[in-house]
Parts: sequence; C-alpha cells; structure tokens
Amino acid sequence: MKGICRLAESPQGLSDAELFAALDEAIADRKSALKKVLLIPPDFTRFHSGAGKITAHLYDVLKDACRVDILPALGTHVAMTPEELRAMFGPGIPQDRFLVHNWRTDVVKLGEVPADFVREVSEGLVTDAIPVEVNRLLLDASYDLIVSIGQVVPHEVVGMANYGKNIFVGCGGSAMIHASHMLGAFYGMERIMGRDFSPVRKVFDYAQAHFLAQIPLCYVLTVTTAPEGQVRMHGLFIGRERSCFEKAVALSQQKNLTFVDKPIRKVVVLLDGQEFKSTWLGNKAVYRTRMAIADGGELVVLAPGVERFGEDAGIDGLIRKYGYCGRERVLELVRTHADLRDNLSAAAHLIHGSSDGRFTITYCPRKLTEAEVRGVCFQYMPYDEAVRRYPPARLADGLNTLPDGEEIYYISNPALGLWADRSRF
Repeated sequence: MKGICRLAESPQGLSDAELFAALDEAIADRKSALKKVLLIPPDFTRFHSGAGKITAHLYDVLKDACRVDILPALGTHVAMTPEELRAMFGPGIPQDRFLVHNWRTDVVKLGEVPADFVREVSEGLVTDAIPVEVNRLLLDASYDLIVSIGQVVPHEVVGMANYGKNIFVGCGGSAMIHASHMLGAFYGMERIMGRDFSPVRKVFDYAQAHFLAQIPLCYVLTVTTAPEGQVRMHGLFIGRERSCFEKAVALSQQKNLTFVDKPIRKVVVLLDGQEFKSTWLGNKAVYRTRMAIADGGELVVLAPGVERFGEDAGIDGLIRKYGYCGRERVLELVRTHADLRDNLSAAAHLIHGSSDGRFTITYCPRKLTEAEVRGVCFQYMPYDEAVRRYPPARLADGLNTLPDGEEIYYISNPALGLWADRSRF
C-alpha cells in the first residue's frame, strides 16, 4: 500500500469522505494485482479506534477483486460475539470472513530475541531471551497483502499501542505475550506509558526487523479521541516504515495525554458496560490514571459490565487466587509458585493492577459480589450506590464539584488516554 499521512484540519477530525479517499488512494496501485488479503483490525476493546469503518471500507473495496479474510487481533481476549462484530464492523461483512486467533494454539515460533539484547534494553532487569511467536496465517504465502489496522494510544505494557504490538501481542503466542508483559512490569509501568522507545517496543522492533521482513505487511494507524462518546479521528498514517508509527506517536502524545496541575485526591472512572467485562480489561482505569492520583488518594471505578477478572478461565482463576497484592508480593509469588511462573502475563497484570498501597482502588460492579471484589484486594461499593453518588450523566470529563462540595476528577473512557501529574511524567 502507498504510504500516506493525513492530519485532520478540523477539530471534528477527518470526515468519512476524507478517510475513505485516503484509503482508496493507498490501495489503488495494488488493487488489481491482489488475489488474497488478510486484514488484522483490533477487537471490540478498541471500538473507538475507527478501525471498524476502515476494515469495512477495505473489505468493500477489495471483496470483488480478491478474497479477503479478517483476523481480529484478540491477544489474550475472548473472541468477539456476532453482535460485537456487527456493532464494530457493520452488517456488510459476512460472518464467515472473520477468523478467530487463539493465543495458546494458533501460533508458530519464528525464533528468539537474544538474551543479550533483552538484557541491554531492560538495563539488566531481564536476562532471558524472548520467544517470537505469531499466528500461522501471517506466514501463509498465499496472502499477497496483510494489513494491520489499529489505534496509537498510550499503553501500560509497550508505552504506545499498536504498530508491531498488534502483531506480536494481538496475533502473538502465549510465550511471547507472557515474556513481553513481564519485561514491561519489571521495567516499571510509569517509566513506559506514553513513551515510544520502551524496552518492550525495542523487543517488538527487533522481532519485526529480524523475523517479519519478508511478509507483505502494511500498517494503517489512527489517532482518535471520543469526547462525549463521539469518535474524532485526528490522524491517519499508512505505511510499513517506523517513521509512519513515529508520526502517529507524536500526534497521540498531543491528543491523548492529559496533564493535571497537581495530584488529584479522587478520580472516578466509568467503564462502558459493553466494552469492559473483566478487570483484565477494566484495569485500564488503574493504569491510565495512576500517575495523576495523589498519595493517599482514591480511585473509584464504575463497572456496570464487569462480570469476571480474567478473559479466560485459567487467568481468571489466578487473579482470584492471588489478587492485586502489590509488586513485591507478586514477584515473591512468581519465585515460589509455578502456576504464576507459567503465566507471566497474569503476574504482570497483577502488578499493574495494584497501587502498591499508594492510593485505594474501589470497584463498583453490578455483576460481582462484595466478597469477590475484596478477595482480589480491591475495596467495594455497590454500583447503584456509587452512581447515586457519582451520576455519570451529570458529570463532565475533568474536574467536577459535587453538591456537597467534594471535588472529583471524572473520566468517561480510560482506554483513550493517559492522565498524569507533570512531575510524574
């Protein structure tokens, strides 16, 4: 595909007409020669990425000229339901065009990122080689174009989401996901989020350069915001070169980073009930706000759709068993418990989801009991009680003063940004 960069001239973002014209221009030179194409969009947890309409348009443009398969980059997440597929990608794509990635069984090992390289980029914190695994479809020579579609936004493991992450995590295998997540946890989430050249990103860049150079891979990257739930696409970046990703990173750092003037005593975050059904996903409320919360402060998470902890039964069981018990305790458990050593991404998640006692985390679910919530080391408030106190319909993103004078900072979607006190960034 032709390399393209489009920046929105309007604060409302790129129009659909502008977006589709750019996609048509990018594909025009290749369209007649294509016989089989693989599209790799994100799943429903990136609903606000704009990837749904991009995928649907590319499918519509290409379906009469060649075969088009679609492999949502699930990573460790559960497969999308038919209802989620229709909601994100529209009704025009037949359900049989969607393939399901299984991070435990559908992958092949390509090699390793050497231990010496990992040691260097992690400043000696991690000394093991990292296996490189991807879904076997990426190596299928019958595909003459593979298009990875996704949103660049601050991320807790890699620093800025997308580019190689969509391949090595979204379409990756358990060994690489476990190792890369633990690398990020060892290095420190607050040293990574919102930055480009993290240790995990360097590992992904190495893997892409050494193991994927020969596959016909192209990236379609977006930068979006969603004020009051209305998605605005501020930039579209198409190409394979890292410079394409770097331009998207620079724009995301402008659009998706919010600095607060001083640490906040209380943050209230709403997790959309359709998008967030587990703390594995919902703990973005913790990751993305932790650098804005004052010592001794409180995070309140309104979680109407959260009904479990992990995205699969195995991870869910580990979270219930050990809880979000703090970095040092998790590292001790990894040393002494084989089930965590064999599931390092779960161990990393437990580290990421704890405040290490610096502030309290109060979950307010409809579908989990108080015993379940407290059992994983969170505080609990019933959802109905919480929304009476903090009614989302009456709150604006940012600082709010409640009728009794209490000040809170409200965030309606934690997945779209990073909030930080400047002194911590």
